[in-house]
Amino acid sequence: MPKVIDHDERREHIVDVTWDLIVRGGLEAATMREIAAAAGFANGALKRYFPSKDALVEATFDRALSMMQRHIAATTNSHSGLAALRAICYGSMPMDTKRVTAGRVLMAFWEMSLSNKRLHDRYLEHLKTWRSYLHEHIRAGREQGEIHTAIPDDQLVDEIVLINAGANIMSLVGPRFSTKKLQRRHLDSFFDRLARP
Repeated sequence: MPKVIDHDERREHIVDVTWDLIVRGGLEAATMREIAAAAGFANGALKRYFPSKDALVEATFDRALSMMQRHIAATTNSHSGLAALRAICYGSMPMDTKRVTAGRVLMAFWEMSLSNKRLHDRYLEHLKTWRSYLHEHIRAGREQGEIHTAIPDDQLVDEIVLINAGANIMSLVGPRFSTKKLQRRHLDSFFDRLARP
């Protein structure tokens, strides 16, 4: 009897391998040849699951995004306003190995998106969604009397995005400038300002 092949499982395995190669050696290490070899496939066999390297990197990026989106969904189900904003901000910072790893995959995607409009648009779509969550919780925090600063909401959202992006980059290229303690200090300072008129 012929063996039943679970194609979804194989796709996940290929993404696992790509994730590991990007983490260990960056985007340049994740060639289709290396991915195929590490996954136990003939080089051309990957095309059945992913027609191009871009498609494979996007699937790997989707995994990094889904980690963040699951965290946001869990946060918004159990918190609102300032508590939700805090949980989203602290949860998306590279404060443990898993999130530093996700940041490395994200950095590889940023690099590839510079020369690929479709991937670039995909990231902008994610950024728009993330920013809308932040706006929603800042607005709720003001309505609940927890946020008093006169700083405009757009500026607060910009600060959160830049703190997060900077922390992710520095955790990879200059980790002593992005320790868990420093990340918490930056976020604590940001949230202290929210409470002041």
